[in-house]
Amino acid sequence: MVLMLVVGCGRDGADSAVSLPPDPSVVTTTLGMVQGVATLDKRHFAGIPYAAPPVGPLRWQPPQPAVPWTGVRDATKIGPHCVQDGDSEPEAGRLTDEDCLTLNVWTPPPADELRPVMVWLHGGAFVNGNGAMYDSRWFVDRGDIIVVTLNYRLGALGFLAHPALGPAGAVGNYGLADQQAALRWVRDNIAAFGGDPDKVTIAGESAGGMSVCDHLVAPDSQGLFRAAIIQSAPCQAQLALPEVERISEDYAREVGCGDPVTAAACLRALPDYKLRNPVWYHRIGEDTLSGPVYGTTVLPEDPMVALRDGRGADVPVLIGSNRDEFTLFTALQYLRQARQYAAGEYPELLADTFGPHAAAVGARYPLDRYGGSAASAYAAAVTDGVFSCVADSMAAELATVNDVYAYEFNDPNPPTPEPMRNLPFPVGASHSLELRYLFDVGGAPPLNPAQQELSNQMIDYWASFVTDGVPTAPGAPEWPAVSGAGPWMSLRPDGSRVVTDFGTQHQCEFWDEITR
Repeated sequence: MVLMLVVGCGRDGADSAVSLPPDPSVVTTTLGMVQGVATLDKRHFAGIPYAAPPVGPLRWQPPQPAVPWTGVRDATKIGPHCVQDGDSEPEAGRLTDEDCLTLNVWTPPPADELRPVMVWLHGGAFVNGNGAMYDSRWFVDRGDIIVVTLNYRLGALGFLAHPALGPAGAVGNYGLADQQAALRWVRDNIAAFGGDPDKVTIAGESAGGMSVCDHLVAPDSQGLFRAAIIQSAPCQAQLALPEVERISEDYAREVGCGDPVTAAACLRALPDYKLRNPVWYHRIGEDTLSGPVYGTTVLPEDPMVALRDGRGADVPVLIGSNRDEFTLFTALQYLRQARQYAAGEYPELLADTFGPHAAAVGARYPLDRYGGSAASAYAAAVTDGVFSCVADSMAAELATVNDVYAYEFNDPNPPTPEPMRNLPFPVGASHSLELRYLFDVGGAPPLNPAQQELSNQMIDYWASFVTDGVPTAPGAPEWPAVSGAGPWMSLRPDGSRVVTDFGTQHQCEFWDEITR
């Protein structure tokens, strides 16, 4: 095939058409041609728009189609991050913009057969993060799959649900709708990059995993994927529309748009820097997050209820959590806010987090079991109650309808960013640290040989699941599907193994009883 490319005007003012030889770095999408970077073993396309810039009158509107372009669009540079919380974003907002709805595609070299696709949804409490953080070259090299990463609207710009912003029930969830628009882009365009639109797996960690839970039940997401991966996702941390509307009205008052009659116009007229502070909907221990809301047109019902009752998409699911999820958040509180986690604070921490169940939780997680460390005891309690046992319950419920494979990432000494290496309490297999075994995200020491072998194994398992819905890895243990209360795959650098006591280790019977 010869590509015809308009490169400019001749001396007489007429457009000149130049015939180009086949070039694996150039791909024709439904909107126009893009040129990325192609090497002998992989290709990378960055900053491709999948929706129109959500600015001006399109702020707090569902994503609209992107405008086609002529010529060849440069796809060698990532797009801006979506506007986000400058206090927690490493670049302090310098690389952010409202015009941010772009995605990135990682592919192996072109081949005769279409390859399976993983669409990765980034985490960050729905207030920070971006798709370009997740360098996917390892999946391309080892897994022979295509990976798509993307940006979606965050914080107030992505999830404010003020009733003045739209028709009843049609407010909020703009970031979730962005993800759906990206999935439609994948359906319509990924074949041009060598991907199979009928073999798409949605995957995400933390807020990205929560998003996957939502897509399993959201009406407009159905048919856009055939498998799902949910990593470290507190999918229960979502609120109903009436409460979120009240919080959104309070937020509008705080930014000077308190009059309900003029609120929509007032909010849309604000410069984006006045909307960098997120709208907070849910608290998990000492941390807070924004995010999707149910009871809306995009997400009609609570995903936890829908999944429990078997109303989710009938697709294979890989789901899991990390052995020490919440130590990341205790570490951040210690480092950023100088919280000391003195033993005397422990009852107050439990009361703030678990309310009337605080005494029962304290009895189950006594300080002396954790060497007198309030930080370790508190992190263990929140890990079990908010992450591990939620995942355990979801795996069992999903397994009544879906083929489900459950894992626990359990490296007790994973590489961690420099500030977290000298804490007075252990971090362990904390929230997000498994990502360093799947993506080249940087920011931590390299993996040692045993950890590198675990990384290879995990990439093989994940890529196999994306390929055929079953996680397998050469030379690794066979990973059985969940049936009832287990089994789970424990992913460890000293040898992964199948375990049947995950619920017991995390005291899930206790948590099931107090959260009923």
